[in-house]
Amino acid sequence: MYRTQIQLTETQMQALRKLASTKDKSMAELIRQAVDSLLEGSVAIDDDERRRRAIAAAGRFRSGLKDLSTKHDRYLNEAYGDEHLRRHVRAARGSRRG
Repeated sequence: MYRTQIQLTETQMQALRKLASTKDKSMAELIRQAVDSLLEGSVAIDDDERRRRAIAAAGRFRSGLKDLSTKHDRYLNEAYGDEHLRRHVRAARGSRRG
């Protein structure tokens, strides 16, 4: 194991101490469990798996809209509003530059 140092807020520290006492575990053990949970929940999907999932999902859902392929921007704007769409477009443009 590696030793590391972290900073917690006073509230986090108090809650962690109480939880450790209640569960009869060390604070370090609870932190390791929390890190494990975080890492398990954020496993990156490789490009091949992402492609496989996209292909499997293609055509499986129906919107009921016959013009969705040509008017998708209008429907997105109606669903999320102008500002959300502008942020999405800015983010997409920024990711292409990187």
